Amino acid sequence: MEPIDPPAVPERVPTAPLIPAPSGPRDGLAVHRPVRRVPERGWRRWAHTVSAGLWNPGESAAAQAHRALLERVDRPVRGDFKIALLSLKGGVGKTTTTVGLGSTFASLRGDRVIAVDANPDLGTLAQRVPRQTSSTARDLLADEAIDRYCDVRAHTSQAPSRLEVLASEADPAVSEAFDEHDYRAVLGLLGRYYNIVLTDCGTGLMHSAMAGTLATADALVLVTSPALDGVRSVLATVDWLEHHGYAALAARSVVVVNGVRGRGDGVAPERLREVLGPRCRAVHTVPYDRHLGEGAEVDLDLLRGRTRQAYLELAATVAEEFAAGALTATDG
Repeated sequence: MEPIDPPAVPERVPTAPLIPAPSGPRDGLAVHRPVRRVPERGWRRWAHTVSAGLWNPGESAAAQAHRALLERVDRPVRGDFKIALLSLKGGVGKTTTTVGLGSTFASLRGDRVIAVDANPDLGTLAQRVPRQTSSTARDLLADEAIDRYCDVRAHTSQAPSRLEVLASEADPAVSEAFDEHDYRAVLGLLGRYYNIVLTDCGTGLMHSAMAGTLATADALVLVTSPALDGVRSVLATVDWLEHHGYAALAARSVVVVNGVRGRGDGVAPERLREVLGPRCRAVHTVPYDRHLGEGAEVDLDLLRGRTRQAYLELAATVAEEFAAGALTATDG
């Protein structure tokens, strides 16, 4: 009897490792190619136009960076956000910076932006925008019929950028009596109708109005020139703030160095950042601009490209504080 062979064992075929199924949708949407943005200028725009849209080279790196800055400036604000602009030394462009920064916010955002003149010594903020009313902060406080935004708007002037300005008193004897309580009342009223409130402060740290402004500020912008004495004034301001209960506000402050022409104009920009950087959150330089030097009404369309870019970068830096909402200025 012939032996019976055992049944053949089928050869084992190696199997591929299991790959987990994707957790997203299975209709192909997860792997779609995003549509490129149509370029707005330059050879990229030309190529898109002459090809009838068949070739879209997309935005350049510079255009993408610019759009990212615009998105940072336009980040949402919860409630109202108060920005105080301060300088111990006159003639360094504090009022100009107030208008430039406020105009940048107002022109790029959809909410309401206002700048209020808190200088007790003949503030010139209202002279930097088209004057639409002779009303002042005192008139606003005296108005007992403030129920809606349009009631406040009757006391303000508006620039082409949509920035509104509330003027201070023209009479020094009257404005000197405008104290901390009054400015707190003004800022509290404006906070009900505006999302961003900028305050153009005076040069006196010990003035009563300054106490009201600093106590309600969510952010601080220190303005100086590239001159050595201006830089020393900024350092002295930071020292004063640290010793009077505003250390946290000083640490988050942004320094603006105005009217920088080049290496021969005061302290070099890189040296400014080296000296001021450890005492604040950021240092920005704004180049000299002939339109700003006129001392007249500020029109963003008349600024050089470099100047507008500087204000845009400044606004983006200040707007980084928006995400935190309203903050307490003092340490206590």
